[in-house]
Amino acid sequence: MVGMPFKDECGLCGRVLSYSYLRRCQRCGRLYCRDCMVPDVSTGDPTKLLCLNCARRTVAPRSVSRYGGLTGYLKFRGAFTNRVKLSFARIDGIIGENLPMSAYRSEEWWSNLPSSPHAKGWLEAGWEVREVNPKEGYVVFKKVREVPMKRKSLSSEIKPFTPVRVRIPKPKTPSKTKVSKLYARIKNLERQRTTMPKYHGSFKPRPKHEKSLFKPDEKPHR
Repeated sequence: MVGMPFKDECGLCGRVLSYSYLRRCQRCGRLYCRDCMVPDVSTGDPTKLLCLNCARRTVAPRSVSRYGGLTGYLKFRGAFTNRVKLSFARIDGIIGENLPMSAYRSEEWWSNLPSSPHAKGWLEAGWEVREVNPKEGYVVFKKVREVPMKRKSLSSEIKPFTPVRVRIPKPKTPSKTKVSKLYARIKNLERQRTTMPKYHGSFKPRPKHEKSLFKPDEKPHR
């Protein structure tokens, strides 16, 4: 129809929008809506937009295969069953990101070719794809061989105990000057105690200021 705006699908949320609401990612080159894009996290330039997947890869790059989560999941399920049916949305959650659009539209993407990186995700686990239904959005895996799960040895997990060296603080010894002053003070107190006269009964000697002001036989008037 004449006058109808061109539309396309967002690569993440799948909404069909007009081109005025879509932007192209600077990394992968696919079209996404504005809600699924952020400014370039590496440069901070608001004019350059990245999709959420490319932004996540920039912030936290993967050290393992993109489909390593699917490999581990199928190895785990292989201990209980020989057949697994997974929805496309469930696989998105297992691998931690969205599958490419060709996985949602084409059955050829799910072919068991060892050369394709995504097929290695289930082939290395000993599984193969036996049924794909893009309309209903699910895939059926069949276990074809046993793949033992690698277990870490206890020697690599448990590290030997190494005691931490504790520093015991040394007792602080007082200086010779402080010791000599304290010793002299003790000697002065002992000398004062020995020189003070001892009085029997309730007799108390007069203070020195009274002795200097009054005679011994007189008492001050109150």
